[in-house]
Amino acid sequence: MFLVTGATGNVGAEVVSALIAAAQEVRALVRSDKPPALPAVVEAVAGDLNRPESLTDALAGVRGLFLLPGYEDMEGVVAQARRAGVERIVLLSGSSAGSGDTSNAVSAYMLRSEAAVKGSGIPWTILRPFGFMSNALRWRDQLQAGDVVVEPFADVAVAVVDPADIGAVTASALLDPAHEGRSYVLSGPEALTPADRVRILGAVLGRALRLEPQSNEDARAQMTSQMPVEYVDAFFDFYVDGSLDESQVQPTVREVLGREPRSFEQWAAAHAGAFR
Repeated sequence: MFLVTGATGNVGAEVVSALIAAAQEVRALVRSDKPPALPAVVEAVAGDLNRPESLTDALAGVRGLFLLPGYEDMEGVVAQARRAGVERIVLLSGSSAGSGDTSNAVSAYMLRSEAAVKGSGIPWTILRPFGFMSNALRWRDQLQAGDVVVEPFADVAVAVVDPADIGAVTASALLDPAHEGRSYVLSGPEALTPADRVRILGAVLGRALRLEPQSNEDARAQMTSQMPVEYVDAFFDFYVDGSLDESQVQPTVREVLGREPRSFEQWAAAHAGAFR
């Protein structure tokens, strides 16, 4: 049995799919009732990662755990997993953790989560993906209103990765002990600016889409309305000050899965219905 946290999210749902495809039993951690988005074969068990003591039932009989980062008591979560007899943890982290910069709020919570997992006494694998292709889904409302996408950091190229590839690597890491003690940086096959991704999405949808760069001032104001200021500062550190370079394609997906990572065009074609 494998427990997947965030099982209805963009990455967690792909982990679920990959484990089901590998003929594994899957359990999803949920807040209360089973979300309708979960496949029928998935068992849903209630629990809260911010309350490790609530995880007893969810962890019972689990041999592998896919874990999201950044919760209040990560040490408590992994201690519960150890007591339950979990044999392997795969942690979703982020590429910025490779900097070791604890002054950046995003990198800091990734690093704290990684430290908790590494100190758990449970064999682990850490995944540090670049930006997700699925971040383009936040353009849906704009595309329902017209053909212009307003996006910040328009000059920054990122080798964005398909969450389906993250899910497949996760399943491999949960099932194969050869990945124990490894930290993997995951990217897509090419670095793309927001304008590149808008152009590719437009070609898939048969629409003449156009990117309108958002100014740093407008971006900061919008982001501050949506998240704590320390996280806004972290993203400006990454993409304006240039502390994070996600333009260099990494070979990890090919090395782990034996195939090339999926392209943004493939991702867009698979998710075109979400934009219509």
